[in-house]
Amino acid sequence: MACESTLPEEDLSCAVCCDIFKEPVLLSCSHSFCKACLQEFWKEKEWQECPVCRRRSSRSEPPNNRALKNLCEAFLQERRQRASAGSEVLCSLHGEKFKLFCLEHEQPICVVCRDSRKHKKHDCIPIDEAVQDLKRQAEDTEIKIKAEFEQVHQFLRKEEEAKIAALREEEEQKSQTMKVKIEEMSGQISSLSDTIKAIEKELEAEDISFLQNYNATMKRTQCPLPDPVRVSGALIDVANHLGNLKFRIWEKMKEIVQYTPVVLDPNTVHSKLLCSMTWMGYDDCFVWGGEFQQRPDNPERLTEGWVMGSEGFTSGTHSWDIAIDDEFWFAGVAAESINRSDPRDEVWGISHVGSFNTDYKEDFDYVYKVSCPNTETIYLPVRHNSRVKDRIRVQLDRDRGELSFYDIDNNTHIHTHTHAFTGRIFPIFSVRDGLRILPVRASVTVEQHS
Repeated sequence: MACESTLPEEDLSCAVCCDIFKEPVLLSCSHSFCKACLQEFWKEKEWQECPVCRRRSSRSEPPNNRALKNLCEAFLQERRQRASAGSEVLCSLHGEKFKLFCLEHEQPICVVCRDSRKHKKHDCIPIDEAVQDLKRQAEDTEIKIKAEFEQVHQFLRKEEEAKIAALREEEEQKSQTMKVKIEEMSGQISSLSDTIKAIEKELEAEDISFLQNYNATMKRTQCPLPDPVRVSGALIDVANHLGNLKFRIWEKMKEIVQYTPVVLDPNTVHSKLLCSMTWMGYDDCFVWGGEFQQRPDNPERLTEGWVMGSEGFTSGTHSWDIAIDDEFWFAGVAAESINRSDPRDEVWGISHVGSFNTDYKEDFDYVYKVSCPNTETIYLPVRHNSRVKDRIRVQLDRDRGELSFYDIDNNTHIHTHTHAFTGRIFPIFSVRDGLRILPVRASVTVEQHS
């Protein structure tokens, strides 16, 4: 406790890394630094100078500051003891309670960390608020996961009921057929028994009576009986009920399952947009303007009505179709390093200008605007487009560096932009009232292997 009371923690912290000194060395100007921090700092300088006062050092290998090292070790030892003695988890750097959550680094920090160079100017919120946000997000996600699986379970239950009902129906039909056959055979057996009894009775008659009825008796004994007929299809068609059962159920499931090529990332959606993920049973993935939503102010979140896709592309060809119920919209791509607070100047894409462009409104009722970073904006007027809704296809050829746009309804190419994309490229959208990412129907292909 003595070292902490005589020396505040900032006097035991390196001015370069802002952490407690590790192997401190002493310069002639009396400033001390971690040995590794000082050597790394000097690598970028023409001469060896103090990182604080800029005074040149006369020695390339400054002496170790053993007294400061001992103080730091004692301070760290006391902090470890204090942390192990208490039930609370303390900051390993400063021995303080975690009271804040850094949104930039997504980690809990103490109040001293907040004022350090590492976290300075970062957005921080109280740790309790961060925990509540994460719990709320986890609970909402759990509810949606259960809802999706419930739809799958409901589908499987209905299929199971239908399969069992079909089995019971076949069982009933074939049981009824067997009953009819059994009744026919029982009738034949009963008739034959009556004939045998009658013959036995005549055999017991007196000689004269027996001789008189002999011919009739012989004819009766020679009555033809049909040969037993083996009924085909009498057994349950097990192969029909069980053959490839799981595959046939899976194949049928594709009728209710839709694949959306772009899944929106709810952690990027602006607070004024409502965003639904691709839940099973939904026809589309919606994004539409609404009232402000209470969302965490995390670093990934975009502003001004923007939202990004959850998957970035580094290679291959990818396309997605959108339907717009809005006069103001944007669809395109953005780099992962986009400025989240103002992405407008760092996106490649297409938007609708409409009648607000004075250069074209007299001759054209619809104008597309193609936007690219560091490139002059391109306006593409369209004569024949008088509809309110648009259906646009965005196609990204990542390998060739081509971003193309197509009018789906008219089956026409609108524009292709070429750029040497670097890093991961993400779909991005902006909308005021309504935009839908159209799903793609799933298909099942069976391959024969020789």
